[in-house]
Amino acid sequence: MKLNEEISEWLKSYLINNKLDCFVIGISGGVDSALTSILCAITGVKTIVVSLPIRQNKEQLNRVTNHIKWLKERFSNVKSYEIDLTKTFNTFEQLFDDKNELALANSRSRLRMTTLYQIAGSNKGLVVGTGNKIEDFGIGFFTKYGDGGVDISPIADLLKSEVFTMAKELGVIDEIINAKPTDGLWDDNRSDEDQIGATYDELEKIMTYTGSLKNLTERELEVYNIYTRLNKLNKHKITQIPIFKKNEIHAN
Repeated sequence: MKLNEEISEWLKSYLINNKLDCFVIGISGGVDSALTSILCAITGVKTIVVSLPIRQNKEQLNRVTNHIKWLKERFSNVKSYEIDLTKTFNTFEQLFDDKNELALANSRSRLRMTTLYQIAGSNKGLVVGTGNKIEDFGIGFFTKYGDGGVDISPIADLLKSEVFTMAKELGVIDEIINAKPTDGLWDDNRSDEDQIGATYDELEKIMTYTGSLKNLTERELEVYNIYTRLNKLNKHKITQIPIFKKNEIHAN
């Protein structure tokens, strides 16, 4: 059995064992959500894919629309919604005098999460995560209780290169394969690389590197520092939230 078949079987078994009826996935126009939606659709179970634009760049929105069209042409079990959250977000934004850019970007992600759970709750569904291994367990490149708020994560053990390989094998459209990765949370359409300071290929090499730091090039050392800094900074996302234990001795 191929890896993509194993993942789809795992998804289906989890859904059935928990007596639920469908998968719910937010589609961003990127390769991770495209692959995840295909893995869910392959199960034959009802799969709801959702476009959730918020002041969205036209190219990103076109990729979302084209992928959903491609998906529905191939899988009769796929249903789609487009829920434009721009007005809702604009109303939310106006409540605050301090327009902190990062906080508002994270709020976009959390607004989308709330919408996906509303759909899942109305359809006895599971919200399916689309994060890969580098994002979820390497540098914590996701929004806590936003795109990190999910019920199940089918590709969280796949490196980005593995995501691309599987996506190509399963026929994800070229415009998604060739697009620069972006989280789509910013008005200026900045890419993931712009935010992180390194490409996924560079990060993947560091994440899987087991040799001596002395053997790294100057650029690789720079990426190593980026990776370790973000891993430490975002540890609160990657690990369980702190819980006070009443029977433990706590230092002053």
